[in-house]
Amino acid sequence: MNSSLFRLSFPLLFISIFNLASACHVGDRNALLAFKSAITADPSGLLSSWKSAVDCCTWAGVTCSVPNRVTSLSLYGQLDHPNAFLSGTISNSLSNLPYLDSIYLVNLRNISGPFPPSLFKLPKLLFIYIENNKLSGQLPAAIGNMSQLEALSLEGNRFTGPIPSSISKLTRLTQLKLGSNLLTGTIPIGIQQLKSLTFLSLERNRFAGPLPDFWGSFPELRILSLSHNKLTGKIPRSISALAAKLSYLQIGHNLLTGNIPDFLGTFRALDTLDLSSNHFSGVVPKSFRNLTKIFNLDLSRNSLVDPFPELFVKGIESLDLSYNKFHLRKIPKWVTSSPIIYSLKLAKCGIKMKMEDWKPTQTYFYDYIDLSENEIRGSPVGLLNRTDYLVGFWGSGNKLNFKLQDLRIVKRLKYLDLSRNQVSGKVPGAVVGLEKLNVSYNHLCGPIPATKFPATSFLGNDCLCGPPLPPCK
Repeated sequence: MNSSLFRLSFPLLFISIFNLASACHVGDRNALLAFKSAITADPSGLLSSWKSAVDCCTWAGVTCSVPNRVTSLSLYGQLDHPNAFLSGTISNSLSNLPYLDSIYLVNLRNISGPFPPSLFKLPKLLFIYIENNKLSGQLPAAIGNMSQLEALSLEGNRFTGPIPSSISKLTRLTQLKLGSNLLTGTIPIGIQQLKSLTFLSLERNRFAGPLPDFWGSFPELRILSLSHNKLTGKIPRSISALAAKLSYLQIGHNLLTGNIPDFLGTFRALDTLDLSSNHFSGVVPKSFRNLTKIFNLDLSRNSLVDPFPELFVKGIESLDLSYNKFHLRKIPKWVTSSPIIYSLKLAKCGIKMKMEDWKPTQTYFYDYIDLSENEIRGSPVGLLNRTDYLVGFWGSGNKLNFKLQDLRIVKRLKYLDLSRNQVSGKVPGAVVGLEKLNVSYNHLCGPIPATKFPATSFLGNDCLCGPPLPPCK
């Protein structure tokens, strides 16, 4: 071979050898193809690149970090895209991927079957995220044998029964997310062995019994979500051990009782606090003034009483104090001055003021305003006509007095409840773009625009007529 020909052919030879070396291992390719064969529907083509003639290291969702061996499988659906899902089961062939260290099967919606037994045979597996699917059955006791795991998330499935006591063996876990399942029983005491946890979510299950008293075991915990269960008793003192680092505490929608403990005011890093829909009583501690970083505060639907402390926050994003026993009289100044608030819910908070006297510093970001069941007079038109991004306004059960046609109904507005006020005028045609409307028991008159709303949305007015009410004369 002459030298010029060799110089031309050498790069081609090198590229050919390089491609051969980088092509995924045949055993890994066959394991993934077997996984694909267990998928019965793939309408958006998530696995369309998975073809035997193509290097599997280039397939969508497949990562090869070790030379020519599959180390990660990551398939994500889109909850807002109706066809971005997969139906089928998780093939046992995954056990033939010995270098797999992470599996992400997220928002695929229709993946069913039990907890995949194939995962027990993967000694290098560190991260399991199988979220928002339809896996069911009980969590296997053998899950405790996966002691190498650093993250386990099975949220958004249909698992039933208790959390196995063997969970205590997963001492390397930094994240344990089992929310939005059908799990029952008590929260196992063995969880206190997971001392490296930064994220613990058991929300939206059916756990019962007292809120555990083992929180001093988690020096690194930053997110704790136990909402929407049937937990009972008081907030235990040991939870104060989380004060230095916890930024997110959700224990709403349970059966908790007693006073809100004063020590919650020492949680200086707290961003979100949800104690809603429990049976808390007494006053909100004055120590809440120390929660200077709080952005989201929900104390709604308890039996809390006056006085409510003035908070020293730089800006609140969402606040819900509705349905307690407060008599605020006015919307607090620290709320009115917030430059970033998007959700304000103060229903039945004893507010007695004129709507025109409320002049928030910023209206641009408001998405939701609920001032129902107060004694608010005047017109919200000046305020609402400046909120281009408002999604919902609830003002029922007040003394609001204005002409409905003066209200600018923007395209983003979906929910409007002005029932049981003193609103007059006509129903504007723009209400057809709303998802929910209630203007019952006011002083409206004239024909109703053609809408999808039931008669209950319009009852009790002076002279409204036309479908769904009796015809106009």
